[in-house]
Amino acid sequence: MRRLLDMGAREGRVLAILMAGCLLTFIAQWPRLAREAHLSDQELQPMLGGALMAWIFIMPLVFYLLAFLAYLISRVAGAAQMTPYGARLALFWAFLAAAPLMLLNGLVAGFVGPGPGLLAVGAVWLAVFAWFTLSNLYVAGWEREA
Repeated sequence: MRRLLDMGAREGRVLAILMAGCLLTFIAQWPRLAREAHLSDQELQPMLGGALMAWIFIMPLVFYLLAFLAYLISRVAGAAQMTPYGARLALFWAFLAAAPLMLLNGLVAGFVGPGPGLLAVGAVWLAVFAWFTLSNLYVAGWEREA
């Protein structure tokens, strides 16, 4: 995170990081969607199209909104050096860094199905994503004050 911040503010880099995370998450949905299509005797292609629309076109907008909320909360919490760019980079980099666990979650959803294993992997992903996000926000907003 420090290295990315030291490279200077480049919105293209931040968008590329977010889109890479969204693309990996879209790919992680394939096994689950294939399982659902097979079990419900539906076509897989429309399900993949819906997931593509959601993860490549809609979720980036949601992540930008979440990054703005993270920026506001960080400023209220006392991060005097926090910038909107730093909040976006922190959230998007955390999302990309936790993407391997999202891929594992997709494999478990596709091959094992719903159950305690899927819940455990999802909980681990959520904890790792939260940890990365909070650590990155600390580096972007508080650590740089020193």
